[in-house]
Amino acid sequence: MVDPDDRGPAEFSESQRSGLERRDFDQDQTLIAMHELEAALSSAAPKRELRWRDDVLSALRVLGEAIGEEVANAERSDSLLSDVSRTQPRLRNRVRGLRTQYRHLQDNVDSLYREVGDPDCAPVDFADLRQRLAWVLTALRHQRARESDLIYEAYYEAFGTDLGQDARDPGSEE
Repeated sequence: MVDPDDRGPAEFSESQRSGLERRDFDQDQTLIAMHELEAALSSAAPKRELRWRDDVLSALRVLGEAIGEEVANAERSDSLLSDVSRTQPRLRNRVRGLRTQYRHLQDNVDSLYREVGDPDCAPVDFADLRQRLAWVLTALRHQRARESDLIYEAYYEAFGTDLGQDARDPGSEE
């Protein structure tokens, strides 16, 4: 049971609300980039390998940039993950793990981009590349779910309520 004296969602600090908004924006941009990459990967490749490769490279570049933004924002001292780490000491290792995994995913995307974009590279094996990128996309989805679980767990414990729309905009009423 939650102590009635505990703060509710209307008492989130401006910094916390800003962190939620920044995280939502980052995740929206990454999700759009993931969908663009999936569309490029699912298009026909035989007899049009160069165009297919260029489309995949373009989408992969956008995804790499989106993940890079997420990584940079997650590392900021005023980020949502930093707030969780600061206010919930028992969750620090999970925050560290999330940050490490985001960097690892970014490294994988950057490496695949360099590999596929290398003009000296042999013709792209599109079936293999589709499979490799599917693994990256699956890992990214898993990572995002782990981050959401961690943030909701931390804020539920801190505020005794779910992170709903009210937490993001205390002035809005339905």
